[in-house]
Amino acid sequence: MVSMSDNYRFLSSIEDISCDEWNACAGHDHPFTRYEFFYALEKSKSAITSTGWRSFHYVETNKKNEVIAICPLYIKSHSFGEYIFDHAWADAYHRYGLKYYPKLQSAVPFTPVTGKRIMIRKNVPNHKNIERRVIENILSKATSINVSSVHFIFLNNSNALNINKNKLFLRKGIQFHWQNNDYTSFNDFLSTLSSRKRKLINKERICIKKYDLRIEILPGSQINKLHWDFFYKCYLNTTQNKWGSSYLTKDFFYKIGQNLSSKILLILAKQNEKFIAGALNFTSNTHLYGRLWGSISYIPFLHFELCYYQAIEYAIKNKLGTVEAGAQGSHKIQRGYMPKETYSFHWIKNVNFKEAINSYLDEEIKIIEKQKEDLEQFAPFKKLN
Repeated sequence: MVSMSDNYRFLSSIEDISCDEWNACAGHDHPFTRYEFFYALEKSKSAITSTGWRSFHYVETNKKNEVIAICPLYIKSHSFGEYIFDHAWADAYHRYGLKYYPKLQSAVPFTPVTGKRIMIRKNVPNHKNIERRVIENILSKATSINVSSVHFIFLNNSNALNINKNKLFLRKGIQFHWQNNDYTSFNDFLSTLSSRKRKLINKERICIKKYDLRIEILPGSQINKLHWDFFYKCYLNTTQNKWGSSYLTKDFFYKIGQNLSSKILLILAKQNEKFIAGALNFTSNTHLYGRLWGSISYIPFLHFELCYYQAIEYAIKNKLGTVEAGAQGSHKIQRGYMPKETYSFHWIKNVNFKEAINSYLDEEIKIIEKQKEDLEQFAPFKKLN
């Protein structure tokens, strides 16, 4: 445990709070805010101090010593694994002889999915007042420790944090999400697309037959160690080829398989009875979250099949409203994934940089909104008269 004041404290380990206490606030539906996910990250040594993610989780209790509010927090020594890019801010600090790191980050490590960051127990009254108090407590702590700033990233909406906007600055980004408009089948979804886009998707999906592939869809309860070992090979191939580093250890996958299996969906491709590719997804009652992909054999369009089309089919079959397909990727538009704004909030300790960054964000928001508008012009759906 790091520190305690009044009825709130900051934890240096997820194990300083019980699973039941954390999930009483976070709930059990959203896979990435559950205790089990943060526990797996920490205990597998994926998100720990030596990798630049020092746990500093906020926990608040009532007079009965019941946990009523939590906020996942990390003291960060870099900006990797966040998907909200502030490297230019760090460079500006450096040019002026100031240190941007460490900073305080409210995030789900390596996971650019939307959700709550301040989570309050349901049966507690006055959620808005508690949320405001949590933010004030975190910002107050930030003024007294060696951090340059505080960042809450990938919030549900632009009004997700109840606080004076002069303290926390809004930043927008863009992801691509698929929406289920009560489709009855994949063909029903295809029927809403323009003829050219339908042909494109049908052409890409031929890869299954052309290369004699078999698709296996495994819920978490059916995933064993051999599956995880294979998928970890896929993960390493992707991360080392694309980013040059792998954030997650193999033990992370073992741990989520053990403790979070009800929220996991692994989609695998087989050729000649051997696995060749896989896509890891997580689910809630309303969402399918596409997270990681990899392959050990290149087959054209297989990435689109496993990550996009199989995800859509699963969402339709299981009546899930949204597929979040991860960060970036304007190529997703022609496959039915439309641009959606994402939201983060930022507090800057240095007064001079606070004003400069606020001005920058005002201009950036205009650019993001225009970019979203422009991207929507490429929607694959039929034009309505």
